Amino acid sequence: MRRPSAPSNQPRPPFNPLAARRLRAALGMGPEHVAHGMRVSYGLPHVTPDLVVAWERGIASPGGQELTALAGMLWCSPGELIGRPRSLREHRITRGLAPEDVARTVGMELGAYLRAEETDGWRGTERQSAALAHVLGLDLPDFVAVTGREDKLAELLRSAVTTRWQAYVRPVAKLVPLDRDIVEDVLQELHEDYQGHMAATLSWGGGATGASDSGRDFLDRIVENFWTAVQRTTA
Repeated sequence: MRRPSAPSNQPRPPFNPLAARRLRAALGMGPEHVAHGMRVSYGLPHVTPDLVVAWERGIASPGGQELTALAGMLWCSPGELIGRPRSLREHRITRGLAPEDVARTVGMELGAYLRAEETDGWRGTERQSAALAHVLGLDLPDFVAVTGREDKLAELLRSAVTTRWQAYVRPVAKLVPLDRDIVEDVLQELHEDYQGHMAATLSWGGGATGASDSGRDFLDRIVENFWTAVQRTTA
């Protein structure tokens, strides 16, 4: 008889193999015990000891149903078994919520909410966005990321630090719910950091290649640099 396999067409949450292995060892369980429990207690006949080991080695990642069952076997919450969430769906799984729960809380039809998860495109109103941030415990960087604004933010920030930052205050403030004065201070700081870093690299004898590599690294981490600067400014 052919064993059913786990669904492969669904995006999987970011799994933390080390946490799973550590929790299992703390309970004194072997992979065979975990697999047996997931088969018997959670109706997942495809889970084998080898699959559990593959999860713990980072070779494979459990899907949503598997993650919930694994958390049950390890006496922990699903959030303890996943890394930093990167999408709306992953944040929901981390909080142990069903799509229906989130849709009802934010005042959105289930179909519309599921489309937001599938497309990584949030189209909620300001009130719905605030409710979403609250129910999923999203801080501002996470909110910008899961609502599909991070790529646009990165594009604006790269332009701001390489050209005239003043021209990008309004677009960035419109994209990110921050006070305009904070955005001004942060963009000016990032622009000065980038230009100063490029100049310093050249003065150290790195030449054009060194400056190019250094500048590229700064731009690659521009969103991270932005949030770090925001934190300093608002502290």
